[in-house]
Amino acid sequence: MHHLNLSIQFPAAKAYPSHKSILTRAAVSKWIKATLFADAELTVRFVDEEEGRLLNCTYCHKDYATNVLTFAYAETEGDPVVGDLILCCPVVEREANEQGKPLEAHYVQLIVHGALHAQGYDHEVESEAEEMESIETDIMKSLGFFPTLTCL
Repeated sequence: MHHLNLSIQFPAAKAYPSHKSILTRAAVSKWIKATLFADAELTVRFVDEEEGRLLNCTYCHKDYATNVLTFAYAETEGDPVVGDLILCCPVVEREANEQGKPLEAHYVQLIVHGALHAQGYDHEVESEAEEMESIETDIMKSLGFFPTLTCL
């Protein structure tokens, strides 16, 4: 198993207690470690809609809050896996409700998805999307979850 240096952050203004009870350090660490193909240093930040929208607008030029953003800082394949995963709590909850799936299962899928992005996986072209989706599905199944979405 690969080493993970993990930081978890919740916004100060809203703690999202029902989310926080699911998103324990042990659980998030387990989900990410199942995704790692190398040692990693990751920060996972759970934000409100305002912060999620600001980050998506600033860095992706999209004026809405999205479910997960990944900021990967490695410049080459040989660099260590270092990154930030930003998950927008109200968006994740809304999507889970719309999809009729447990909140925990949706968080697991998004955290796995974001951790794969942090390691350089992408889904911009079809062949890469198929590879990423296959890896994501295998990881989800190994964790006892069954994904219901294709690559996000």
